[in-house]
Amino acid sequence: MKKTIRIGLDSGPLAGWRARYTQQQLQSAGLASEFVSLGHTLPGVGDDAMARPAWEALLRGDIDIAAQFMEQLPARQQEGVAITAVSRRENPALCLLIRVESRAEGLLFRLKEKGVVSVATSLHQVQLQRFRPDLSFVPFGAGDDGGVAAFLQGGPADAALVPAAMITRAEIALPGVEAVPFNPRELVPAPGQGVLAWLACADDKATRRIFKALHHPEVSACTNVERSILRLSAEAGLMAPGAYCERDAAGYYHTWAFWPGKQEGQSRRLSRSQSTSHLLAEGMVKEAGER
Repeated sequence: MKKTIRIGLDSGPLAGWRARYTQQQLQSAGLASEFVSLGHTLPGVGDDAMARPAWEALLRGDIDIAAQFMEQLPARQQEGVAITAVSRRENPALCLLIRVESRAEGLLFRLKEKGVVSVATSLHQVQLQRFRPDLSFVPFGAGDDGGVAAFLQGGPADAALVPAAMITRAEIALPGVEAVPFNPRELVPAPGQGVLAWLACADDKATRRIFKALHHPEVSACTNVERSILRLSAEAGLMAPGAYCERDAAGYYHTWAFWPGKQEGQSRRLSRSQSTSHLLAEGMVKEAGER
């Protein structure tokens, strides 16, 4: 008798999309699944706030698998929980959504002078400010789509910086808005952006074996570098970085990273290419800490 996989359905951003996507991948492999609601959880505190309800449900045995956006995972997983597989990578880029009335031809990004931009993190703010120091920033509002709908409904912001994959996943229409995409090599995204990570109990061999068939090793080869930069940065006392890695046809790893810095003028941007990933993250974090 085949196992019915219990997929955790949390209350985080695009929870329904994450659960449905997981179910579709299982169906394509001929496997049955069901959703298990984790209930509505109040916003937590700390970098593990998004993942904590899923960790707890896994360790209680309430669910078999949790689907989380990799860019929202902390540097380290809860003991007993492992990233058992990763999805294909959607567009990892960040995208600037600009209201039509706030456009200004001739200015960088076509955003008006002294425009106000909604951002989710200091990583986004500091990088954008390096290009346009005249801009000011406000935090994103809440919402299932990460606050995109709230921005589209109005408010003080002239533009919003969002993951391109979020727009695609949420199937958001953009009336009256111009989308300006950034190359992830230039405006570096959070580690793992565009990838869905499937979490399981580390000792649940049956579930982990099932998800091995859904795993994309060519994606994890790059996200492992990105998440290593995240983990090592935390251990070195550096602010959470952006990190993006890609491999070329010859198998070389090309990596870009950006650290916001705790004070103005302390941000760091590095890039490095190697034939293997061996000590790639370690070398970049060490150099960032020495600057």
